[in-house]
Amino acid sequence: MFGIGMPELIIILVIILIIFGAGKLPEIGSGIGKGIKNFKKATSDTEKQDQIEDKKDV
Repeated sequence: MFGIGMPELIIILVIILIIFGAGKLPEIGSGIGKGIKNFKKATSDTEKQDQIEDKKDV
């Protein structure tokens, strides 16, 4: 996974925990999840629009 192993991930998570605190982690996780969901939706919508345009060109 991009050259990041388990020890590196643990260090990153500890640093995030120190910076934001335990109370903010659920909010951060929720925000990241919503962002990923919106990104996936936008890419799938773009692909659908491209397919529709391709059918119109034929």
